[in-house]
Amino acid sequence: MPFVQIIEFQTSRIAEFDSALDDWIAKSEGWRAPTRSLRTKDRDRPDTYVQIVEFPSYEEAMENSARPETAEFAERLATLCDGPPAFRNLDVLREEAM
Repeated sequence: MPFVQIIEFQTSRIAEFDSALDDWIAKSEGWRAPTRSLRTKDRDRPDTYVQIVEFPSYEEAMENSARPETAEFAERLATLCDGPPAFRNLDVLREEAM
């Protein structure tokens, strides 16, 4: 069953955040579990973003989270945030192409 993780975070350092993300994408080539990522910016709250990350399954997402490289990456991103991120872990029950 597909799995989606939603991460809401605040940062005034989005360019540095993107640079760290670009580095991780390059370094994780060949082993990363996420299949798609989408970032949104809140129009009503400055410097507030929501990252939506898709995985083939919950199990693969948890295996990815357990990797030391992923933990290192998450720690790096946390240093660029203005507070702790909020996570939502969601099983995909239905998907429609609209």
